[in-house]
Amino acid sequence: MISIYQLKPRFQNLLRPLVQRLYDNGTTANQITVLAGVVSLLVGLLIASFAQHLWLFALIPLWMILRMALNAIDGMLAREFGQQSRLGAYLNELCDVIADSALILPFALIPGVSLAPVLLVALLAVFSEYAGVLGPMVGASRRYDGPMGKSDRAFVLGVLATGVALGWLGAAWVDAVMWLVAALLAYTLVNRVRQGLKEQPEPSPSA
Repeated sequence: MISIYQLKPRFQNLLRPLVQRLYDNGTTANQITVLAGVVSLLVGLLIASFAQHLWLFALIPLWMILRMALNAIDGMLAREFGQQSRLGAYLNELCDVIADSALILPFALIPGVSLAPVLLVALLAVFSEYAGVLGPMVGASRRYDGPMGKSDRAFVLGVLATGVALGWLGAAWVDAVMWLVAALLAYTLVNRVRQGLKEQPEPSPSA
């Protein structure tokens, strides 16, 4: 299933010199992970507090680009510089779902927007990530299958927020896009479960 996630290797290659510099300066993967989660929460709270000022939604696409970069950086620091840890795994997954919720829910405060589709998108984003995390529990890998993975959500929400900030997209458009994203998230959830079940578990070493 096509997903923006498939572009990640190229994105990582662009970031590799910066990652090396951060490592040389003593920056850790967990610090980057927490930073991305905290700033996402702050951006979401700022927009929610002044949602009547629609131009503030322009912060979402700007932050989404930086957030995707930080998400790639923390993974590269962990894998390529020996910083993987159990705490890091927890932080990575928890900060991602917190950040998603913080950046999705402010759309519900736009005048005229229905609460139901926005809440549904926020919940299904959490559920689809949970479905991906469950892969290792059945002997599969952590599943990132699309069509509405984290990178895809960031792109769609960024474009939607840009349209809102510029006054091009009204409440009806937001509702329509949210219902579409919810449907794609539901399919993503099912797809991750299906692909996890298809993946052959590694055979246990013989005694």
